[in-house]
Amino acid sequence: MDKFKRLEGIAAPLPMINVDTDQIIPKQFLTTIERSGLGKSLFFDLRYTPDGREREDFVLNQKPYRDAVILIAGDNFGCGSSREHAPWALLDFGVRAVIAPSFADIFYNNCFKNGILPVTLPQEQIDELMQQAENNNSNHFTIDLETQTIETPGIKPVRFDLEAARKNHLLEGLDDIGITLQREGDIRAFEEKRKTEQPWI
Repeated sequence: MDKFKRLEGIAAPLPMINVDTDQIIPKQFLTTIERSGLGKSLFFDLRYTPDGREREDFVLNQKPYRDAVILIAGDNFGCGSSREHAPWALLDFGVRAVIAPSFADIFYNNCFKNGILPVTLPQEQIDELMQQAENNNSNHFTIDLETQTIETPGIKPVRFDLEAARKNHLLEGLDDIGITLQREGDIRAFEEKRKTEQPWI
């Protein structure tokens, strides 16, 4: 998993509440276990017409938001059924951070497992950042994970809270397997000791 330290780039405004995982990546794209290639299907029904043409009014089909690395979203982002394909699709599109008033728990946890930073902020600050993202003169954001701040032209840096362990895992690029392998020496020692003391197992 790639380390997350400092992210700079375009923030796209998505002022929708209750965006569920089926909107993020519809069920017909869940047949793959590959993490790559899902970005083109991100927000599929919102981005494309039934005959496959891009919807001009959807934000990620517009310049400069086609290159967004940050989403500013509404309340309860990532609700609905549990599917890790949702953060996979966001990541494959290029999104490394989502800022919202709240997230569904499973989606929130899956973000950290895949190197995406979900930032929770009060609605008042979300509204301010949403307005900044909608303005082409101020939609270039910088997120510094070490200082836990969001910066964009025209407003004071916004500070966000994050659990220390989750922050460290992102900074070090550790998914669940990486976290386990930090104890590889202890695991090997335990296995060797068990072989000696309980050879019948």
